[in-house]
Amino acid sequence: MGAWQPVVIGFLAALATVLIVEPAWIRVARERGLVGRDMNKPGRVLVAEAGGVWAVAATAFGLFFYEAVHVYILGGPYMAVEVYALASLLLLSAFLGFTDDILGWKRGLPRWVRVVFMAPVALPLVVIKAGRSTLSLPLLGTVDLGLLYPLAAVPVGVLGAANAFNMLAGYNGLEAGMGLLLMLSTAAYAYMKGVPLVGDAALIAVGALLGFLRYNWYPARVFPGNVFTYSIGAYYAGLVILGNMERFGLLLFSLYFVKALLYLRGVLHGVWRGGVEDFGVPREDGSLEAPLEGLYSLQHLAIRLQKRLRGRATERGVVVTILSMQAALSAALLLLAWRGLL
Repeated sequence: MGAWQPVVIGFLAALATVLIVEPAWIRVARERGLVGRDMNKPGRVLVAEAGGVWAVAATAFGLFFYEAVHVYILGGPYMAVEVYALASLLLLSAFLGFTDDILGWKRGLPRWVRVVFMAPVALPLVVIKAGRSTLSLPLLGTVDLGLLYPLAAVPVGVLGAANAFNMLAGYNGLEAGMGLLLMLSTAAYAYMKGVPLVGDAALIAVGALLGFLRYNWYPARVFPGNVFTYSIGAYYAGLVILGNMERFGLLLFSLYFVKALLYLRGVLHGVWRGGVEDFGVPREDGSLEAPLEGLYSLQHLAIRLQKRLRGRATERGVVVTILSMQAALSAALLLLAWRGLL
């Protein structure tokens, strides 16, 4: 069996898990009333909630299959500590995200409290002292953090990525599509830089995300939930840390920084009071309008771009616009890396 086959088996295991289990979850969630309103559609369209739990579980299963092939067929474990740390990171973040989805922490606890509750998610990486303390960062150059790296920088990175990934959300296929592009780009960069474990782990997640997109793409039959956004964001941070690719990881995450800056601008202008969200205002013809006059959200920027270019904006168009931005950014960064400039 070739060295490439464990990742193929892990990829297929993750893909198959979602394709087999997700339809049952959608059915049971609807029967039990675990549904939410699709805010970008006119009327009261209800969609099954928290279906991203199976994309997360499938990624963990894929990692276990990947390691099992090495142990039982190739003759021994392959970086088992790192593989199990990634799986633990996924499952811890999934537990907290699923609790948020089911118990509705967002209605009962302040956001800062929920952010703090995410702190233990980084423990698997802290325990194994993942990554190297010498970082190459945009603008700052090379920095050696010493013990501050595993004890402070790693938790902050995981916490930040998990919560930031939750910010570009609310549109059918957006979270899963962004996750797919981040994982594909991370895999390509990891293989380019000779970090096969990170590339393999990213591709296993790609299998789960492709399966989930089948049910989450417009018109969505299931929402991902915080169980998905927290976990995929934390997993992305884990891959970046294990691969010692912080500069690439931060640059690849640029759209999330833009989103955060626009959100901060809205906070300073007081526009986020009164329940205004990143959703558009749906019209009866299926088009969307931006709910605010100013520019305070990347999603609303996509609505305005569509209206200028096409004359009308749609939910699917918003998602395609943002995914196209991320794809262009990913391609540019990978081209720089291929030329040895990153």
